[in-house]
Amino acid sequence: MPAPYAANSRTSEAAAVSIEESSHNLRLRVLDHIRRSGPSGATCDECEIALNMRHQTASARIWELRNAGRIWDSGFERRTRSRRHAVVWRATDEAEATP
Repeated sequence: MPAPYAANSRTSEAAAVSIEESSHNLRLRVLDHIRRSGPSGATCDECEIALNMRHQTASARIWELRNAGRIWDSGFERRTRSRRHAVVWRATDEAEATP
C-alpha cells in the first residue's frame, strides 16, 4: 500500500516515497498495538507514546489502516496529552484474525 501524500506537493510526494519501504512495518506495529489494546482500543496519541513514533508517522499509518479496513472508529474518544479529544481506534475482526 503506497504511503499517501498531498497532491501537487513535491516534498510530500518525496516523503511518501522515502517511507514506502518502512511504512509496511510501521503499519504492522500500529495495528499490533491497537490489537493488543483489546476492547479499549487506542488513540493515535497512545500509539505515538507506546511506539515512540512521531505524530506524522503514527497518524499516516492509522489513516492507511483505516482506509484498508483494518481498523475502525469505535465511536468513543479519549483525551490526548494536549487535553484534546481523539478517536479511539479498534482493530476489525479481519485484522484481529490476521497475524
